[in-house]
Amino acid sequence: MSTRYFVLIVGIAFLLAGLAGFVGPLVQPPAAGEPVPALSAGYGYLLGIFPVNVLHNIVHLAVGALGIWGYRNYPSARLYARGLAIFYGLLTVMGIIPGLNTTFGLIPIFGNDIWLHAATAILAAYFGFIAQPSVMPDTTIGTTSNYTNPRG
Repeated sequence: MSTRYFVLIVGIAFLLAGLAGFVGPLVQPPAAGEPVPALSAGYGYLLGIFPVNVLHNIVHLAVGALGIWGYRNYPSARLYARGLAIFYGLLTVMGIIPGLNTTFGLIPIFGNDIWLHAATAILAAYFGFIAQPSVMPDTTIGTTSNYTNPRG
């Protein structure tokens, strides 16, 4: 899989996750004793597994939109994957630390979000820092070729 397709797939997945977080039946109420962020609007568990709230959903929408935008060409895709690796690596560490696992009371990033953020960071690090561009020419959306037919 190329870096560009990884970025496109991740972008679509984050957009869908962000939208799903706003669909009431997909968000279950939190269990008693769970940490509650100061911003509790829309707080619950997406699919009963991942803690989310309104800001969390907005972050997912933004990350998804940036991923789709990053798909345009290889340099943009690589930059997005590198940023994603750093951002989600930081969120993984923050999710482990009590007090930071609600992002200063704004966004819940604990529980199953920790392993999901870690997996995202690891995959993004591979595609952003290790994977080499494909040997096929990179096509950029919205450009035209400089090729001219020698026969007219």
